[in-house]
Amino acid sequence: MNLIELQVATEAEHPEPARFQVWVDAALAGREVDSEIVIRLVDETESAELNGQYRQKAGPTNILSFPFEAPPGVEMDLLGDLVVCAPLIAREAAEQGKSVEHHWAHITVHGVLHLLGYDHVDELEAEQMEALEIEILEKLDIANPYMEEHER
Repeated sequence: MNLIELQVATEAEHPEPARFQVWVDAALAGREVDSEIVIRLVDETESAELNGQYRQKAGPTNILSFPFEAPPGVEMDLLGDLVVCAPLIAREAAEQGKSVEHHWAHITVHGVLHLLGYDHVDELEAEQMEALEIEILEKLDIANPYMEEHER
């Protein structure tokens, strides 16, 4: 089983740790080794500070991914850290007409894929990453998060 360390640094509502375990395990299904991930749930202030410091972007963001790079010769199963802005997840779900639980699942899977090296810098990478997210979420009985509400 993959190991998750959940750090809660916000008063905002968030899913139970068991839900994160399900989502992380789904994103990492098929890997030969179990991995460790730290998931930190934060408020908008901390998210904005980290977003500015590491991405040079103003304001909070829904998720930040920090892949772990072991020094040469060091074997570790730590994939990295995810920092999720809990209030922003709730707001985005409401704005997009999505279930909050499903949006949490999507953003968690999205972050894990970043830790695995997937990105969406260019159009081809974005299409590949989105297709994988859709496939993983479908296995969790979650609708395609990229479809408009009227298309579902």
